[in-house]
Amino acid sequence: MPGSTSVRSAVAPDDATTTPGGSRAAMAAALLGTFVMTLDALIVNVTLPAIGRGLGGGMSGLQWVVDGYTLMFAALLLSAGSVTDKVGARRAFGAGLAVFVAASAICGLAPNLAVLVAARLVQGAGAAVVVPASLAVIREAFPDSVRRARAVSVWAMAGSAGAAAGPVAGGLLSQADWRMIFFVNVPVGLAALLLLARTARSQRRPAPFDWTGQIAAVVAIGAVTYGAIEAGAAGFGRPRVLVAFALALVAGPVFLTAQARGAHPMVPPELLRSRTMRVAAAAGFAINVGFYGMIFLFSLYLQQNRGLSALAAGLAFVPMTVLTAFVSRASAWLAVRFGPRVPVVTGLLVMSAGLAVLGLVPVSVPVWTLVALMVPVGAGGSLALPSVTALLLDRVPAERAGIASGVLNASRQLGGALAVAAFGALVADAGDFHDGLRTSLLAAALLVLSATVASLLLRAAAAN
Repeated sequence: MPGSTSVRSAVAPDDATTTPGGSRAAMAAALLGTFVMTLDALIVNVTLPAIGRGLGGGMSGLQWVVDGYTLMFAALLLSAGSVTDKVGARRAFGAGLAVFVAASAICGLAPNLAVLVAARLVQGAGAAVVVPASLAVIREAFPDSVRRARAVSVWAMAGSAGAAAGPVAGGLLSQADWRMIFFVNVPVGLAALLLLARTARSQRRPAPFDWTGQIAAVVAIGAVTYGAIEAGAAGFGRPRVLVAFALALVAGPVFLTAQARGAHPMVPPELLRSRTMRVAAAAGFAINVGFYGMIFLFSLYLQQNRGLSALAAGLAFVPMTVLTAFVSRASAWLAVRFGPRVPVVTGLLVMSAGLAVLGLVPVSVPVWTLVALMVPVGAGGSLALPSVTALLLDRVPAERAGIASGVLNASRQLGGALAVAAFGALVADAGDFHDGLRTSLLAAALLVLSATVASLLLRAAAAN
């Protein structure tokens, strides 16, 4: 689901000056970068059956094709602000995009699943730098606050467009060859790099790096994702699964300790103690579990169990993804008129109900009914998320706004990664795909409902 990502560098003051032509080039480069990073999160799903036929690997391998990208995106997002500050927004954006383009080419040329998954991990690392750095590039290119606000709005729309185009683009490109979904990133990325070359140099700022926290975050997220995926393939009792979960249980407290006691934590302890931050992160996590988990499951189900082509499966998501842009605007209007809790609670309730209905419909229901029932899931999340983000940024101190947004978006990416891992495991472990699908959707509905209950605390959280 589309959403903005912000880091410390995006809100820090900057003295760089940019010519009008340079501003336009910076804007175009940022839009292309944001679009293709968001596109890549969803373009893969509908091509998974074709990738499986081409490279093998079973369900666990296909899960890693999706989660390799999302996992690194989530794990490295929090430290991307420090990297951007330290080397400069322009250089960080260029380096991250170059890594992403090179990894995309390797994905397209991958001779086996192991190489594809490894390249997807590198893609995710590049994306973790590009997305927040693109916002920092816009911040530098538009020093005037009014023009910058308009630019950021367009930047957010680029993310929405990438999310909406992902399933359809995947279906279209896979008609020729599934490898095209990765090769398409190369010319787009190169165009963004050429535009970036016309922008002004960025200012560098001292930015200490939290090595302990970053390593612990990667280990914790990677271990729990690995454990969930392998549990579906091998069973929860296998030694490698138990070791993975044990490693995650150790790495998690190490991360929290590093943030509480470290000299330069990625996430300030007072932000972790904020009830507003915790509720917003929980809501973002639940929204992405429902949204990305549903897209992953139905991308497989519509092709493997309903006989749809990759293109038809991609088109099945169009009504839901297109509607999200319109619903996001309604969220802002409702928040102004009734307060932010109304769109948050309403959106989460609609999303939870949509997931529950999808999980309970009979196996024989027509495909068009499934397409219609997906709409409340996407619409509900799009109604809730903008108000969750706005409330969070309104309640945290201005100097913490960037990192607070980074924590929210990292929790969202983590939710998407764990949804693919856990739901894929449930589908693989179930005797029938539909049984695993039903269990996964109902579990997601329950999680979103729990987030709805937690969101009722948002008014009380305003003072925290």
